Amino acid sequence: MTFEQVLIIVCEQKKYIMKKMIIDQSHSEIGFKVKHLMISTVKGNIGSFSGGVEEDGTVTVTMNLDSISTGNADRDAHLKSADFFNVNSHPVITFTGKMNENMTLANGEISLNGFTKEITLDVDYNGMSVDPWGNTKHGWEISGSINRNEFGLTWNAPLETGGVLVSEEVKLNIDLQMMEVVEEMETSSVM
Repeated sequence: MTFEQVLIIVCEQKKYIMKKMIIDQSHSEIGFKVKHLMISTVKGNIGSFSGGVEEDGTVTVTMNLDSISTGNADRDAHLKSADFFNVNSHPVITFTGKMNENMTLANGEISLNGFTKEITLDVDYNGMSVDPWGNTKHGWEISGSINRNEFGLTWNAPLETGGVLVSEEVKLNIDLQMMEVVEEMETSSVM
């Protein structure tokens, strides 16, 4: 099913025009993971973010890096420092792009640490449901990866056994629930 087909079905069923979908942060997660010591994986997430999808499939997401969490306060402080994200100078990550017609890819640009690079994210549309309060929600699972060195995040330490402390590849795992923002359709009466 294409994004446009989802919009048409929703609008026909509900007699309104959907203008966009916004991220429901309380039911969404933006996660990442990297290899540590080349033998294990450290996971984290960004807890504060906003954005959504416009009617034409345009996607915009802003993530607050001060909300980064890996479950370890010392590591989180290091990630926020100038060695990595430099949160004082670059407090947000932004993604702007567009979903393809079949809702399987989102192509766009990610801006991080003063660098902007093109990225393609894999998208799985999980469907639509209505919550107990009458809000129509849509579910998405999104994945991709970036090379952190391309964004100036080059801090590392060599290991005696070869390799480095932190991998260059950062895998992105994003689960989003989005809520429709709508306007009622004007109805005209026939006399």
